[in-house]
Amino acid sequence: MTHTTTAAKFHPGRIVATPGALEAIRASGQNPETFLAAHLDGYWGGDLCDEDRLLNDEALSDGSRILSAYRTLRGERIWVITEAVGDDGRRASTTLLLASEY
Repeated sequence: MTHTTTAAKFHPGRIVATPGALEAIRASGQNPETFLAAHLDGYWGGDLCDEDRLLNDEALSDGSRILSAYRTLRGERIWVITEAVGDDGRRASTTLLLASEY
């Protein structure tokens, strides 16, 4: 996955990752920041359908959940999920995880 970083389109809140996602990313010779940067830049990944891409674009305005789907260089599916805006008007967290862990 190649992606040029620009300004983030939304605030991620607290950033966390599952041990499985971290291991898969490191085993591929990549780093978590690559996937997180793409997610925050609004590049939702090649494994997302058009409907989910549209929902993500709408979420930038309405504050709903944002999901990106990527593959490591070894083919492992990685999801990056940013939770919906809470009662305080902020997003609480973003999680990197294996698709199989959802």
